[in-house]
Order: sequence, then structure tokens, then C-alpha cells
Amino acid sequence: MKRDWDAIVIGGGHNGLTCAAYLAQAGRRVLVLEKRHVLGGAAVSEEVFPGFTFSVCSYVVSLMRPWIIRDLDLVRHGYQTIPLECSFTPYPDGRSLARGTDSEATRREIAQFSARDAEVYFEYGQAMGRLAAFVKPIIDSPAPQPTSKNPLEILELLRLGKRFRDLPDELFDQKLGLLTMSAVDFLEAWFESDQLIAPMAVSGIIGTFLGVRSPGTAYVLLHHYMGEIDGAFRSWGFARGGTGGVSLSIAGAARAAGAEIRTEAPIERILVEGGAARGVVLESGEEIRAKCVVSSADPRRTFMGFVGAEHLPDEFVADLSRYRYRGSSGKVNLALDRLPEFTCRPGDGPHMRGDIAIGPSVDYLERAYDDAKYGQFSKRPYINMVIPSLVDKSLAPPGKHVMSCFVQYAPYDLEGGAERWPEQREAFGDTVIDTLAEYMPGIRETILHRQVLTPWDLEQEFGLTEGNIFHGELSLEQLAFQRPTAGWANYKTPVRELWTCGSGTHPGGGLMGAPGALAAKEMLRARAL
Repeated sequence: MKRDWDAIVIGGGHNGLTCAAYLAQAGRRVLVLEKRHVLGGAAVSEEVFPGFTFSVCSYVVSLMRPWIIRDLDLVRHGYQTIPLECSFTPYPDGRSLARGTDSEATRREIAQFSARDAEVYFEYGQAMGRLAAFVKPIIDSPAPQPTSKNPLEILELLRLGKRFRDLPDELFDQKLGLLTMSAVDFLEAWFESDQLIAPMAVSGIIGTFLGVRSPGTAYVLLHHYMGEIDGAFRSWGFARGGTGGVSLSIAGAARAAGAEIRTEAPIERILVEGGAARGVVLESGEEIRAKCVVSSADPRRTFMGFVGAEHLPDEFVADLSRYRYRGSSGKVNLALDRLPEFTCRPGDGPHMRGDIAIGPSVDYLERAYDDAKYGQFSKRPYINMVIPSLVDKSLAPPGKHVMSCFVQYAPYDLEGGAERWPEQREAFGDTVIDTLAEYMPGIRETILHRQVLTPWDLEQEFGLTEGNIFHGELSLEQLAFQRPTAGWANYKTPVRELWTCGSGTHPGGGLMGAPGALAAKEMLRARAL
């Protein structure tokens, strides 16, 4: 029997589900359509090999907005996080650095490279925390619109300007530096040891086709400082059951509020009639109508794929053509027979229960970027590795483990074209294992299975244009009121009754839920349905 829908949400990733949950809580009749057999989009858990559950794409949690967790009562629907204990970096000379929750132990670890840095480290953390607190209201609200004539939006801009003006001088200078400098240049103003700067700088390049010395990467450092777990700022954690547990808890909240969710329902196109979205047509030919449509897909897939340029203003199409994706990362997931060991710090310990960065120096990271600039995956890549089965036994059989490796750089545009990725996939995976083996010589013997995902795979399987994990780079000209284009940043589109709620909208990428929640709030405020 056909139902009348107030809203159809395209995509069952965490942002689409969040949008659906808020709309359903407000009493709207909502249908979510997901093309894959499982919910979560890039925040998904899958038993890829029997007994081994991977966080296939997104693998850690921090940016999920606390107010969304409260509003949707996600804990009641199974949301649970386990804090990471440590950030660990091994070095080729046999030394290592472990930064954990014990401040005295962390101070001693840093002091082996620089006594000065050991003292400054905590001052730096406090300054970044204060700057993150300044930015936090911006990511928890719709993007400010500088050209708006709406009195309420003008008032909000004035408040934002006052907050900038009232920043202490030293924080104002730091803020300007974050907006203009490279991650390395910004950190070198604080620290002197390359061994500390390198693993800290990598937060500025996650998901970007930029190097740690590229201007603009300093801001991404701050983006990663805005995480919060159980009231602890700058905290990162694992989701119980993998990151798919986050998505499934949101889906539970949406269903509890009355939303209907369908999987294996890929969209062919959005129905546009008289300049307005009236529903969708599935690849099966089924037509479903609604008062409005909300897309959590990225901007190119939404507008150039589901809508079509013929339904869009020429200026908007031109602006979209300049929006950059440039996927630069891949993923290697491993099923292990036993826990591997680092030569520099053998055995189990807190260093194995956090994130492990293979990026021993700034020069190492820059050389990795150099390879990517010329269409090659890095010969020695930056790897961010976690072993979540150490703290969540549900992910692997007893005594065995899953290892997640986020890898940069893996440029979508390989020399010779992106279509060469399938033939290069295993070579890319081998390079990652070879790099790990330099620090963990016995790792090859522990591997039972491996899953290698290139940017091409992320595009084909998960619908991420050019394999970009954030639905577009988090560069300054693609943030706030310019995400995805100036004039269309607040979830509205040139097609009436069509809205967007994915990471290609403000405040951007990461497992945060804010784009979905803010889009729903804006729709309800505008009485769009």
C-alpha cells in the first residue's frame, strides 16, 4: 500500500539517519532509502570475513555532537564509546613516543626528545582547547551568511564578530595562524622536536590532498581538537561494535520516532517537476513521491547525478564544478591470528590500545605527499592504525584481532587514470604491509585476511565522489557559508523542496551528525514540510 511521505531521505549514512530521526521526532512521515544492504554509509561495521567485524571506512569516534546524543537518546539505542588510551609513534632508530591520559608519563615520554617541549605540550593543549571552545558554537549552528538581509542572521554575524574582537590577544594571533598557516609551521611556533611535531601535524592532512607544510592545514588541526567523549574534550574513542554501532543507534532512534528505513533501494534520479523535487525514482523503476527530498549524498552525486544539470542554474553548476574532492586516502583492514609486536616496544600495553601513527618525521610525511603529487601512491605512506579488538572482544574470535589502517597518500587520480586502481589495489596493500613490517617485523605471519580499499573502491562501493571521505576537502574556501557553494550553504538548494544534509554541507566531514541535525532543524524552522 502506498503511503504519503513528508520527506524522503536519500542515504542511510549517519547524517541521513540523523536528519530522519529529527524530522520523525517532529511528527513528520519520513522514509530513508539506502542503496547498500547495510546501514551506515561510511560509518559502517561489516563482518567481512567470518568472525571478524571491521569498521570498514570510518574507524574512530570523537566529533559526534553531544547534543545530538542527548536529543536522540542514542545511549538507549545502543550508542557506546570506549576511550582511546594513547597516541603512539614508533621511530626507525628504535625509540618511540606514547602520549596518554597520564600527564606525568606523557611529560617523561616527550622529554626524551625535548625537555622544553615536555613543558610546552600542556600549555599548547590548553590554548587549542580554548580556541576549539570558540569555534564549537560555529559547528553547532547553521553557517553564518555574510550577505544575508535577514535581521536574525545579521544579529548572529554581529555576535560572531564581537566574539572575535573579545578574544585575548594571544588567542587572536593563534586563531589567525590557524586560518593561514601550515600544520608544521603552526606547530613549530610551539615545539622544537621533529619527533613530536610530525605525529601531531598529521591531524592537519587527514582526508586532504595537501602536505603537512601546505598552507591551510593548520585549521584542520583545530577541527580535530573539537572532539568530545563523555564530557572529556579532545578525546577519541572506539564505538562498541565498530563505527556501525553509531549509525545503528541513530537508526534505532529514527525508527522509534516513526521513520521507515529501506536498504537495497538505490536511487536512479530525483523527480523534478516544475522546478521542485516531488520524489524519487529507484533503479528498479519504482516511483516514490513526497513533499520534499533530502539528500545525504555528496554535492556532485546529488546535483549532477540525481538531479541533472538541466534542472539547475548555470551559475550553480559552474560553482559546483570548482568544488574540490581529490580523494587522497585508502584503507587496509586486517584480520590477525594474534597480536603483533613493535620492535621498539614489545608486548601488549596501553600503546596498543590507542591510535598508532606511522609518520616518524616531517620529511617522511612530505616525501609521502611528493609521491601523490605525481600520481603515485606513497612508497612509504602515513598510516594511522588501531586494534579495536583489544578493547572490544565482540569484533574478533578469542585470541585473534582486527587491525584498521587508514593510509595516506593514495590519490584518486593515479598516473594513467583512476580506472587503474583495480590493477594497483594489491600493490597498494603490499606497500602498507611492507611499511608496517619495518616496525613490526612479524606482522606478515599474523595476517589471516586483508581488505584493501582504494579511493576508487570508496567511490564505487560507498558513493564517495573521487573517494573523498569528507564529501569534499576541508579547505578554508570550502567551509562554512561556502560549503558547497556561496549562497547555498544552509541546506537549501536551487531546486525547491530539495534539501541536502551530508558532509558536503556545513560544518563538514567527520562522524559528527551535525549536518543532518542542522538540516532537519532548518527544514522545520522554514516549515518546509
